[in-house]
Amino acid sequence: MGFWVTTLIFILTGVLASLLVRICYNRGPSANLFHLTLVITATVCCWMMWAIVYLAQLHPLIVPILNEGE
Repeated sequence: MGFWVTTLIFILTGVLASLLVRICYNRGPSANLFHLTLVITATVCCWMMWAIVYLAQLHPLIVPILNEGE
């Protein structure tokens, strides 16, 4: 999968999780806002970790050097 397809999957997962938090947890406006903040923060952090690892493997900073004997 490409970068943008997986990014779209993360966005859809974040939106779905946010909707589920709004529907399933009715414990007052303060608790709902806190749970929503946690879900959005977790989704963004997971996406950032995935994006950094993906881009680091796509364009490595160190290029391997082959020896003549090998």
